[in-house]
Amino acid sequence: MHSQHILHIISFDVPFPPDYGGVIDVFFKIKALHAHGVRVHLHCFEYGRSPKKELEALCESVHYYPRSTSKSLLFDDLPYIVLSRSSTELRQRLLEDAHPILMEGLHSTLLLNDPAFFSRKCIVRAHNVEHDYYENLAKVEKRFFKRFYFKKETNKLRNYESVVKRAHAIAAISPEDTAYFNSKYGNATYIPAFHPFDACQHTEETQDFAFYHGNLAVGENNEAALFLIEKVFDNLPYRLVIAGSRPSEELKKAAAKKDNVQILDCLTPEEIHRHIATAKVNVLPTFQSTGIKLKLLAALFLGQQCLVNSPMVLNTGLEKLCTIANDANGFKQRLKEIFVSDGLKSEQLNARKVILESGFSNTRNAQKLVELFFG
Repeated sequence: MHSQHILHIISFDVPFPPDYGGVIDVFFKIKALHAHGVRVHLHCFEYGRSPKKELEALCESVHYYPRSTSKSLLFDDLPYIVLSRSSTELRQRLLEDAHPILMEGLHSTLLLNDPAFFSRKCIVRAHNVEHDYYENLAKVEKRFFKRFYFKKETNKLRNYESVVKRAHAIAAISPEDTAYFNSKYGNATYIPAFHPFDACQHTEETQDFAFYHGNLAVGENNEAALFLIEKVFDNLPYRLVIAGSRPSEELKKAAAKKDNVQILDCLTPEEIHRHIATAKVNVLPTFQSTGIKLKLLAALFLGQQCLVNSPMVLNTGLEKLCTIANDANGFKQRLKEIFVSDGLKSEQLNARKVILESGFSNTRNAQKLVELFFG
């Protein structure tokens, strides 16, 4: 334990409760670094999520800065997600010492443009390739202005991204993203996603339903859930349970027409974990292979069988732990096989345990980060 290991973390959002992809990675990273003896000074941009005392237990200090919601920022050349996270107070506070800085997401990198930070050790945690992510959001967005915003932001992010070459390193979240950043900037290291699980925990007691979960307010998850309702479970005798916050009206209507589909809104992370664990199968299609999906890790650490399409597992190292189908008929066929099967065999569960507990160990990955910063 090195009490002299002190680190600033700039987070794009308040990372508690850890209830959606990006903040899950941030929160469990802080927890793992704390267990490693790193003293964290946390700086959060705040918009809609209030200060949380749970963070104070893991950090030396926690500071909150309002995120700007001014529409005028949309007319600037810099991406809105970056420019709206600007704070002179944050800048002054960081200049009071010389400790290294972890910037969570491209969102938190505005200070890389500031000469006062050119000699400072800064590492960017890339949660995905942002312009790819925004381009995909634009593709599935049905509202005109929102789609227009995503398209504009895609171009701004593409132009802005090279700021990361000023960072000491990029901590990329998937092998694919690591290869991308390395080919462009040559300074990326693969550090897998941090997550809530210390070990695989599988229950024998499954129930006869398939489970999909995700933040349903995100266009891509809405699209995946609609695909399952309308194309996969439309004439199957199996129950589909979908969980996630803020389901769209379109999704609620589609589910209401089917006797075998249920949408659960406002579940706690614990309740979601219980559904993942007891489902006969976690069914997780995605239409964009950016970053890594934390819901996939949850399904593998806690659940039984996992049915996905190729983009969900592409180059993650988790391909052989899942059943893969790539169109509605493929999903139907695999589901029929899964529902008559007895579940996973012990050797399959052991293979899963080995891969997850070595590659996706929070303790081991915190050690890698510590070496990047202090090694």
